[in-house]
Amino acid sequence: MKGGKLIVFSAPSGSGKTTIVRHLLEQEQLNLAFSVSAASRAPRAHEKDGEDYYFISTEQFKQHIKDGDFLEWEEVYRDNFYGTLKSEVERLWAQGKNVIFDIDVVGGLRIKKKFPDKTLAVFVKIPSVDELKIRLKNRKTESEEKINMRIAKASIEMATAPQFDFIIVNDNLEKALKESEELVAKYITE
Repeated sequence: MKGGKLIVFSAPSGSGKTTIVRHLLEQEQLNLAFSVSAASRAPRAHEKDGEDYYFISTEQFKQHIKDGDFLEWEEVYRDNFYGTLKSEVERLWAQGKNVIFDIDVVGGLRIKKKFPDKTLAVFVKIPSVDELKIRLKNRKTESEEKINMRIAKASIEMATAPQFDFIIVNDNLEKALKESEELVAKYITE
């Protein structure tokens, strides 16, 4: 696989990484394109197939794994798979774009390991677990049980932060957006 640079944003759910990635995509000078991940879960109310995720069945996902179609994949929760199709990255590189990912920490680190010389891996850190719980509840998209699962997982994910190239603490969104933009702009011109 040849092509542009890879920019990975990883973090616990509710950290603000999606907001940061969306902001970066709006910055035309960065020449970024979003890598749409595949997911074996059903779409949430506001999500669109092919835009937010490629929603495929668990069986289809497992077949793609067998066929070696993924750059990386992870069973995030039981029978709940997420992954990056090689064809998605190749499609975006063919357009001359740098590819940006909004991805879980395991997937982000796998991409960094596979492409160490062309990947910028950024961890978005939440100010505290209490703040995370507030953010997840304010979303009003998941049950209390799912929120508790995400919070338990967040503690484990926070421990991976030092393995990333940079850590951005999202305690002030405007500051986090500016810092992210400067970081990516510098990286793509290296």
